[in-house]
Order: sequence, then structure tokens, then C-alpha cells
Amino acid sequence: MSTKQLPESVGLFGLGLIGNAIAGHLIKAGVAVRGFDPDPVCMARLEAMGGKPMAAESVWGADCIMSAVFSTDQLEALVSGAPHGNGKVIISLSTCDPSLMQGIAVAGKENGYELIEAPISGTSADLAAGDAILLVAGNKATADELSPVFEMLSRAYFHVGDMGNGNRAKLAINLILGLSRAAVAEGVVFAKAIGLDPENFLQLALQSAASSKVMASKGPKMVSREFSPLGRVTQCAKDADLIYKQAIAAGQGLPMTQRYRELLAASIANGEGDLDNSAVLLAIERTPVTS
Repeated sequence: MSTKQLPESVGLFGLGLIGNAIAGHLIKAGVAVRGFDPDPVCMARLEAMGGKPMAAESVWGADCIMSAVFSTDQLEALVSGAPHGNGKVIISLSTCDPSLMQGIAVAGKENGYELIEAPISGTSADLAAGDAILLVAGNKATADELSPVFEMLSRAYFHVGDMGNGNRAKLAINLILGLSRAAVAEGVVFAKAIGLDPENFLQLALQSAASSKVMASKGPKMVSREFSPLGRVTQCAKDADLIYKQAIAAGQGLPMTQRYRELLAASIANGEGDLDNSAVLLAIERTPVTS
């Protein structure tokens, strides 16, 4: 990849909500996108956008590799199963287990790749609109070389230190976001339960001291009960489990996060895992009264 320039081609693994938004930016910028996803619908969508869906082994031929896979296990398998990279960079954009990132980076280096983590803070809609931020970690010089990529994908990016710190920062931010969504949902449910019109209440709350970006983006979905996904319940449950695992390792209790995990688990058990994370409202509505 040329110094301080966009790569001519990018290989993208994972073409879901986040991968689709990434591909859109790359294609618009004139970058050739080679992509793979096990879901044929995602592959067809990439082709319709002007990208090139390919078998996984062909994706590795691109100048730069990006991973938007779902989980840490999938990233680990991707890196360990890659052909020799001859110094190529893999940019991991997923939310992963921070404690495992250094080990994955070492495995990548042994296989000829340099791993840079750049988890995304923001929804897929934020990313598509250029309003997300990236939390970059790993070798600073390599990250600086990738600045044109990060600038294209985000409104801002921040280098937060050694490998793993990107995902540590992402999880701490996601903790706040998740609890904020639950608070908005509970407020809407409470307002309705005591006789207020939810839509009127939301408009009032948006003008109050309680207003937030989370309320502005998720409140309307809750009130209209329109849960097409911008960030799925299953993704939030995975992140909440990672948060709790890190908290246990650090010896820190997180009582509100524990209750949030229970609400997400209840949503998934009720078949709502693929809905937008604002659908936590439904689990709150089903919560029985306790004395």
C-alpha cells in the first residue's frame, strides 16, 4: 500500500450491517472491494453495490485486509487460517475480547500479517453517514500510514495505545450506550404505564435535561415499535458478556450491567435477537411487578 494513500484494493471479511457500510465508503472512494461472507444475501448485496464477492481464499489477494466478522473466535480463525501475508495489514473493525487481541496479533505476525484494531463506535447507520469514530490500537507508525482509510470511514479516529486498548475503550463506551438505551426504554415504558402518550412524552423528554443522542436515535424506534436493525440485540448481548468478563477479571462489580445482560438474554429467548437493540423495550414491558 502506498504511503499515506488509500489502497487500490481491500479484502473485506464480513458483509453484515457494518461490513456493508464499510464497503459503501470504499467503493465510493474508488477502492476495489473483494468481499466474502457465508451469507449469500450479503454477497449479492456487495455485488449490487459494485464490489466483487469472492471465495474467501481470493479475498486475501487484496492490498489491505479488513475484518468485520462477528466475534473474537471468528477473527482468530480468520488470522490463523490465512495464507502467508508478506507484511500485509489486517484491520480488525469488530468488537472483540481485549485480552485475546495481543495473542491474535502475535499469531498474525507469525503468519506474515500486522494486526491493527479499529473497533467502531457508532451504529451501522452512523458508519454509513460518516458519523462513527474509530478506536485504533497497535503499532502507531502503521496506524499513521493507514490514516487515509480511517479518515474515509469515520468523522474522527483516536489512537489509544497498545493492542487490546481499542476494544477496552469500545467496551467501556458500549457499557454506557447499552445502559442509556435501557434507561430510555424504561422511561418510555413507565410513561405509557402511568397514562402518558409515548410519542408526546418522547418529544417532551428530548427537550429536557434527560435528552441524549441515544434518546434521539433510539427513542423514535421504541415509540413506533419499528425495530429494523441498525445494531442487533445479539451483538449487544455478545458485547455485554465481554464487558462482564473483563469486569470480573478486574475485580469490579457492575450491577446495572448485570441486569442489562439479563434483559438482553430475555429478548433473545423470546426470539428477538435479530431485532434492533432498541427492542430491549419489549423485555422491559414484559417484566413483572415485584414488591
